[in-house]
Amino acid sequence: MLLHGIWNSRAWIGPLAWRLRMRGFAVEVFGYSSVFGGPDVAVPQLVQRLRRGGQVSLVGHSLGGLVALEALRRAPELDVPRVVCLGSPLLGSDTAKMLAGHGWMAALGRSGDLLQHGLAEWDGRAEVGLVAGSVPHGLGALMGALHGDSDGTVALAETRLPGLADHCVVQASHSGLVLSPEVADLTAVFLRHGRFREGAARRAA
Repeated sequence: MLLHGIWNSRAWIGPLAWRLRMRGFAVEVFGYSSVFGGPDVAVPQLVQRLRRGGQVSLVGHSLGGLVALEALRRAPELDVPRVVCLGSPLLGSDTAKMLAGHGWMAALGRSGDLLQHGLAEWDGRAEVGLVAGSVPHGLGALMGALHGDSDGTVALAETRLPGLADHCVVQASHSGLVLSPEVADLTAVFLRHGRFREGAARRAA
């Protein structure tokens, strides 16, 4: 099941859904209101949807990864063996903090708190892998909110949540993560094996 990020819709993550279907996965896209509803609405809806079916793994881009992990944190009994986060600021987003600090909190809506603060660690049952981008083209780079390596919206350091099963870096911007065939390959491998294959991307130090 795929989850899109903030300011996006189900269609945004369509290219990744198509590539995963081509790699043999049955794919469903979970759409939610990222600004007007936010995690307080999306998380219970996701938990309810996951309780209706059998075993389901999750793939979330940006905020979608945070929503996925928050759902599993609130309902740890869910049968979700693996989660792949794509460019998710799991430790909190400096870009979101800068937007809020400059009077743009309304743009983040009800997702602002989760985006700014993220999670402390991951100690749930699901194996969680994260694919980070290293091409610094995006809103955070334009605003000067990021320090060090980034995908232009999320800093690499913001993706290093303690407790991840694996972490890798690819040559892609934040938006480009959902369009990349390499990211689709890495996602497919993690969903099947719980690790990203060696040599497909530079491992984060």
